[in-house]
Amino acid sequence: LMHFYTEILGMPVVRTWGEGENSAAMVDIGGGSMMELFANGPDELPQGALRHLAFATDDVDACVKAVREAGYQITIEPNDIVIASNPPYPARIAFCIGPCGEEIEFFKTEF
Repeated sequence: LMHFYTEILGMPVVRTWGEGENSAAMVDIGGGSMMELFANGPDELPQGALRHLAFATDDVDACVKAVREAGYQITIEPNDIVIASNPPYPARIAFCIGPCGEEIEFFKTEF
């Protein structure tokens, strides 16, 4: 879990505590936001209210390449879309499955 977010996606570790199965960390996910990661979660988690995580990036294709090379499943290859909002919202997106089965979206809104 930690390896995926810090090494593959390159999110910096802000602080860590505990050891082994009781370890945890805060990682910087950008824009002043943090994500807390725990090593001791159950093997299978029920699907909750969180549908997926979406991370803004400067290079969607590079994120997908890193995730694929690390052996994780890409569920939607990088592609350009226009979200039918007012005003229309062009974006480049891709999706993968993270280490805990979470759906992760990478997006770039200016290209």
